[in-house]
Amino acid sequence: PSSLPETAEAIMTTDTVPKMSLKTVSLGKRRGAIAGVVKGAGMISPKVATMLCYIVTDIAVTPHALDSALREAAGASFNRLSIDNDMSTNDTVMIMANGSLGNRPLTKGASRYRSFKRALNELTLDLARMMALDGEGATKLIEITVKGARTEAGAETIASSVANSMLVKTAIYGRDPNWGRIVAAIGYAGVEMNEARLNVSLNNIKLVRNGTGTNREDEARKSLGGSHILIDIDLGLGRKQAKALTCDLTENYIRINAHYST
Repeated sequence: PSSLPETAEAIMTTDTVPKMSLKTVSLGKRRGAIAGVVKGAGMISPKVATMLCYIVTDIAVTPHALDSALREAAGASFNRLSIDNDMSTNDTVMIMANGSLGNRPLTKGASRYRSFKRALNELTLDLARMMALDGEGATKLIEITVKGARTEAGAETIASSVANSMLVKTAIYGRDPNWGRIVAAIGYAGVEMNEARLNVSLNNIKLVRNGTGTNREDEARKSLGGSHILIDIDLGLGRKQAKALTCDLTENYIRINAHYST
């Protein structure tokens, strides 16, 4: 009842570490806070499957504005997270605002509402990254950014296709800069693309330029020893972009789930 870290620990299941984040928002002379805890390490994707997230704030916000802000934040974070492309019926993301800061309740048209939404977006993305890094058996957080798409929906579809590719996830675990697996996942996503305009980078090392390999695999392989892996894809067709989060797939995922009986 009096400790957010203990709350984060109490809701853990197969998580290995508690997950929490705190952001502050300046409202004139007042400074409000948004804090969140989350649990979830397996059976995650699509959407907010098999996770629990509780967010609290002392900032007064009207119910309509609060609902809108949470839907936007979850849509760009938890709904773009995949651990193993599986799910159960247990999923909740909720936010509670008690108004104890004493500010005038924020509405969607309020000047400070944008700052509130920005902080909430950052908080949910923080928590989603923690979940990906602590995915069952995972050793690496993989952050996929797709830009240059004609539509945001198309960029999201491609990012999710790469995030859910078992071949991509195992390649990252094995420190194999196999850009062919990434390009394959882009291709079968069913979204418009032009191979001659395609660029793919791994940890800021360009492996594909205009659809052709750059022969930088050895350099990219050395960069895969870290725990945060960046895959950047540029379709070269438009200005829309989207992000997806996932983790590598390891033998430990099989060990956990082969012996996890419910």
